[in-house]
Amino acid sequence: MPIEPDIARIAATIGDASRLRMLVLLMEGRALTAKELALGAGIEPGTATSHLRRLVDDGLLESTSQGRHKYFRFASEQVAQLVETLMRVAPKRKSLPKATQDDPIRRARFCYDHLAGSLGTGLLATLLRKKWLTPDSAGTGQLLVTPAGEKSLRAFNLDLEELRGRRRQFACTCLDWSERQDHLGGALGAALADHFTQQGWITRKKHSRLVLVSAEGAAHFKRLGIKLPV
Repeated sequence: MPIEPDIARIAATIGDASRLRMLVLLMEGRALTAKELALGAGIEPGTATSHLRRLVDDGLLESTSQGRHKYFRFASEQVAQLVETLMRVAPKRKSLPKATQDDPIRRARFCYDHLAGSLGTGLLATLLRKKWLTPDSAGTGQLLVTPAGEKSLRAFNLDLEELRGRRRQFACTCLDWSERQDHLGGALGAALADHFTQQGWITRKKHSRLVLVSAEGAAHFKRLGIKLPV
C-alpha cells in the first residue's frame, strides 16, 4: 500500500498550545535552548523536554549539542513556511488592537531567515518589476532568475550556483501574513537578507524578528526602486 502523510499526527503535534508557542519563538531564526523555549512558552523545563522530544520525533525540529547546551531549530524551511501560514490564516485576537501599517512588525521583519513585511513584499515586487525574477510557468510558486537577473544579482556578490545546490528551494513566493502579498523565500531570499545585513543596510532588533533600515540602506533601497515602509 502507498504510504500517505500522517497529517492528523502533525496537526495534533502543532495543535498543542505550548508546542505552537515554541514554534513561533523559533521564527526569529535563531537556534534556542530548551530553557529559552520553556521560558518563552511559559512552561516548566521538564514539561518542555517532552514537548521538544515530540517536535523532534515528528520531524519539525532538529537539535544540536554544543558544550552543556542543546540547541533547537526548525528541521527545514518548510516548517517555517508552515508556521507562517498558520499565522496568516489564524483569526486575530479580539483583545488586541487592529494592526496598522505603521506597526513595526508589519513594516519589516524576518520570516525565519528572509525578509517579510512591507519591506519584504516590496523587495519581491521590485525584482519582478525589473524582470530579474519571473514566476515559473507551472504555477508552483517557484521563481526563475532571468538572464538580466543573473547579471544583476551577481553584483550583490551572490553565488547563484551555490544557492541552487542547497538542500532547500532556490527561490519561491511566500505569502506574507500581514501584507497578504508575496515576499521572496528560499535560499535566494535568505542570501539577499544576509547580504543586506552584512552591508549594514538593515539590522535585526536583538531577540526579535523586527528589522530596522539604516539611512544608508534606505538610500540603496530607494536606488533599487524598493518602496520603503513609512
